Amino acid sequence: MKLFMATLGTETNTFSPIPTARTSFADTLLNLERDASFKPPSLFTEALHVWRRKAEEKGWDVVESIAAFAQPAGITVQTVWEELRDIVLDDLKAAGPVDVILIQCHGAMVSEACLDCEGELMSMLRDEAQQAVIGLELDPHSHMTDRMLKSCDLIVSFKEYSHIDASPRAEELFNMAADKVEGRTRPVMAMFDCRMIGLYPTNPGGEGPMREFVDAMIAAPDNEPGLLHLTLTHGFPWGDVPEVGTRLISIVDGDSVKAAKIAEKWGRRFWDLRELTKIQAPNLLDGLTKATELNGAPIVLADMADNAGGGAPSDSTFVLQEVLNRGLSGVAMAIFYDPSVVRMCTDAGINATLQVRLGGKHGPASGDPVDLEVTVRGHAKDLTQTFGGGEMRMGEAVWLETNGIDLIVNDIRTQCFSPDAFERLGCKLADRKIVVVKSQNHFYAGFAPIAKGIVYCATPGTLTPDATTVPYKNRKGLWWPKDDDPWINLGSCLS
Repeated sequence: MKLFMATLGTETNTFSPIPTARTSFADTLLNLERDASFKPPSLFTEALHVWRRKAEEKGWDVVESIAAFAQPAGITVQTVWEELRDIVLDDLKAAGPVDVILIQCHGAMVSEACLDCEGELMSMLRDEAQQAVIGLELDPHSHMTDRMLKSCDLIVSFKEYSHIDASPRAEELFNMAADKVEGRTRPVMAMFDCRMIGLYPTNPGGEGPMREFVDAMIAAPDNEPGLLHLTLTHGFPWGDVPEVGTRLISIVDGDSVKAAKIAEKWGRRFWDLRELTKIQAPNLLDGLTKATELNGAPIVLADMADNAGGGAPSDSTFVLQEVLNRGLSGVAMAIFYDPSVVRMCTDAGINATLQVRLGGKHGPASGDPVDLEVTVRGHAKDLTQTFGGGEMRMGEAVWLETNGIDLIVNDIRTQCFSPDAFERLGCKLADRKIVVVKSQNHFYAGFAPIAKGIVYCATPGTLTPDATTVPYKNRKGLWWPKDDDPWINLGSCLS
């Protein structure tokens, strides 16, 4: 048997002003040497490590193509998309006949001329290798399209948000592909449109309806004969494409009618949880007040709207300005993307005090720049922070202090995943009253063990958590919560 594998993707915020260019991939992951599975893993390459290991255990040949992933931002430059897409296709052609193709993508990539980049890639791979078993691993914040479904034999998304389960999902995908190619199963897929748009944190170790639903999905194949897998694709609310929204996929052994029934049953089960899964986040003023009033330290406040992981600039100053207005101290904040400030502070050196103009550089959604006198307390090059089973790049970063406020500033746009973002620069969090993280939920796994309380805050900025305010032009059909009853005269919505 021969396995062909690759990684290619990004998450496109079609409302972001930042283009996704070749430099965007180079800053995050651009491995053209075709050896990512031999290098330390990140979220974007965990699957390649799993697939190589499991294929080699079976004695299969492995052909590895490129690994390319860009930090979420705006529309992908068309020539960049075509270049990377065509490298993967050319590598497949050069590999000769293959038995299994496994690809890790994001599932919400949009280029200047294509609203469904993953669907385009997978259909081209199918045209080139019509007899191969094709499997696709996705981020749950993906747009599940008919083109993807028709081109693939198997599709699996991460089940956790935070995305700490890339490796177990990769194992499940490999095992199902191996069972099909070796003749033990005949998997068929069905999709159900839940007619919802929202955010659904699962928070491992936590409680609540999302945690219970995910645990039930994981256990379902053991309790339902013939069911191989369930996947809930949350959707990416800031991608203006026709399919944006939440969908449920079932994979069943050899029975398409049963697959459709199971997908609808679980999709309607999720629909019934809509009010319980809806995020309740206070605005900036109320959220910051709540954080100051909670007992214990540190209290973690999520600056949800400035999450680089959803395409935001990560340089908004709204929370910082309010902290300054209130005269708060004992506050630590990360991560501000401001390469010019990093350069100034590294040139000045540790313990230097200087004037900087921080943030507010990417338009109205970033707020106004803030003028500060800061002291440089820490500096590091090639810094990383842990997330899931790998390390995520931060680039060059500085720790700045001003009037009892600690600021982490870097030169590679990324969200705050872990206390590492502070502590690897020497900024210890144990004595800070409030820790502000520019993230929506991926911070949870790293910060929950040290936090005495967590406040999700609907701050001003690029990523409003209220989907009803997103100005969609391409979304088809009715959806909740914009429409109270998106099922009017529609009945079942099987795809």
